[in-house]
Amino acid sequence: MKNKDQHIIKIFIENMVSLRCKMVVKAELDRLDIIYISIELGEVVLPKKITQATRNLLSTALHVWGLELMDDKTAVLIEKIKNIVVEMVHYAEDLPEVKFSIFLSEKLNQDYHKLSEVFSKTKGTTIEHYIILHKIERIKELIIYDELNLSEISQKMHYSSVAHLSNQFKKVTGLTPSFFKKLVDRKRQTLESI
Repeated sequence: MKNKDQHIIKIFIENMVSLRCKMVVKAELDRLDIIYISIELGEVVLPKKITQATRNLLSTALHVWGLELMDDKTAVLIEKIKNIVVEMVHYAEDLPEVKFSIFLSEKLNQDYHKLSEVFSKTKGTTIEHYIILHKIERIKELIIYDELNLSEISQKMHYSSVAHLSNQFKKVTGLTPSFFKKLVDRKRQTLESI
């Protein structure tokens, strides 16, 4: 039973963009005996506030894995945007039917132009370009899995045509999707490095 004085606390974690990262965070929380309610990409929900000493231990433990606790509101917002993009492109069954600007705005309950401006100033790239980079990595993955043809991949990733997908793929990678498919060493970037 919850004590009235307890408040749910959210901790935001930078670079937490994969299922592997969630497993690392879970393992470190368990190792430090930190009780948590849930672990999502970029965010851990705790049933109560932890001491500064415990927070420092967690910060040090996560730092070893390339993960960082965040306090800055702008950094937290940027991380939320990044995590929504990663979740949408890499883990959702289908991309949203609405424009991403509307999807992101509704998800974060903020004006898209403000989000876009903050993201561009902080990351040095646009949200749109960030999405394209992730879509290309997802397309590489789908090509490697070899379960869908380019037409099916194009539809799944909401491209207007195979030609549009191919042009964007070549612009980002320097390769055509069919040439990429023929490569023996199909290099993909880790989600953390995008």
